[in-house]
Amino acid sequence: MFQQSLFLTLARRAVAALALAGLTALAPAQAADKPLRIGVIASVANAATELAIAEARKAGLEVQLVEFNDWVLPNIAVADGSVDANFFQHEPFLELFNARRGANLKPIAYGYSTTIGLFSKKLKKGEPLPDGATIAVPNDPVNTGRALLLLESIGLIKLKPGVAHQATLQDVTDNPKRLKFVQIEGSQSARTFDDVTASVTYTTFAKQAGLDEKDGLAFDNKDPANVRRYAIRWVARPDRAEDPRLLKFIAIYQQSAEVKAKLRSLYGDLIAFPW
Repeated sequence: MFQQSLFLTLARRAVAALALAGLTALAPAQAADKPLRIGVIASVANAATELAIAEARKAGLEVQLVEFNDWVLPNIAVADGSVDANFFQHEPFLELFNARRGANLKPIAYGYSTTIGLFSKKLKKGEPLPDGATIAVPNDPVNTGRALLLLESIGLIKLKPGVAHQATLQDVTDNPKRLKFVQIEGSQSARTFDDVTASVTYTTFAKQAGLDEKDGLAFDNKDPANVRRYAIRWVARPDRAEDPRLLKFIAIYQQSAEVKAKLRSLYGDLIAFPW
């Protein structure tokens, strides 16, 4: 099953790459009379962004969402100018991308913030994980660390002291239930629930798999620092950070009661608004 999932993932990447190649980069001087293009990944939260787009249209601003199937292409698209900004990642992930790619993408403003959780199609809330259970965790370093910290916080594993959000699987020092870990591309989490006992992932991907946010077996903490650290950010190149279209759209999104209400309906109590 995992080999099949990997094949599908690679195929989707190829399709996304072809779509990206077809996008036309806009010079700043050309941008004013063009629709604002925002890169996103598949997420139930895009329904709230679509509400903001409808409000922006009434205000004379045209906005288009460009959807990608992994967590790298939206940043590449911003870096090469194929899209004007993106809206899918928290700041630790952006910092890692910038460091690894030698990029200088800039966080512009806060969006919503959600926790990650331990979700399962095979266990109900309150049921213990069986010995030898298979747990899926995201394969990017930032979200791997966040997933492992959640598992440590509920007593399933122990990590080396001091590793914090930089924890890796090699930092697991105690695993009394002999859990087996499978690292997967985070954006494909929804497709793996049938193949694992449980998955540490974002609520949006659990919902794509047909699970409710209330079905989570555990969630990471709601420390105020984490609310901001892991908030989804609006991101752009420095030369487009002051694009009046982008700033106008962010203001519409943040000030819209409909957007907030939609996000609340999607995530319940597992969402915060740090702006």
